[in-house]
Formats: sequence, structure tokens, C-alpha cells
Amino acid sequence: MPNAKKISVSGKRQITIPKEFYDQLQIDDEVICEVVDGSLVIKPIGEAVDFSEYILRDLIQEGYESGEEMVKEFTYRKSQIKPALEQMIAESRDGKVYTSTEDLFKDLDADE
Repeated sequence: MPNAKKISVSGKRQITIPKEFYDQLQIDDEVICEVVDGSLVIKPIGEAVDFSEYILRDLIQEGYESGEEMVKEFTYRKSQIKPALEQMIAESRDGKVYTSTEDLFKDLDADE
């Protein structure tokens, strides 16, 4: 299976991912697209990590009782997960490429 393949870019800046790459990477409905060292990198989005249970446990430990206040705080904290993960990745990346959040966390744990 080839590692590289020349593909066309349409006038609307669209590309078609070759089927063999699509199948090999098990791409679903969305991908991550980023510029790394002057190259365009397209990566499949791995399974989302759901922190809901952890957030709820923290809220309960902090004394929140069920109700509108807890829902409001839960919604806020959940909205902060993606920016926090992106910041962690940016700060710890040092040119490394991670294929999943699990790989990132393993690397972060190894650094401690």
C-alpha cells in the first residue's frame, strides 16, 4: 500500500481522500486537519473521551446538589475540556505527533 499519492485540489479547495488511505485509517465522518512543519496533516478523529462522569463526581465532592446550579457548572466545565486539552497538547508537543488522547496522556505521565 502506498505511503504517498498525488491528488487534485478542486477550485473550491476540496480534495478526495484515496479509498485505500480512507479504509486503512478507518476514517469516519470527520478528520483533524492541521499544519505541522509546513505540511498539511489529515488525521482520523479517534474515539471521543467522555469526562462527564469525572466532572459529576467532582461536583458532588465539591458539595453541589442536583439542580440548576449543578447543571450550569457541569455545562461550563465540560465546555472547558477541549480548550484545556488543546493547550496541554500545544505545551507538551515539542514536535511530537500523537495519534490519540491516550498516547498524549501516556507521554505526559511518563514525563512526571
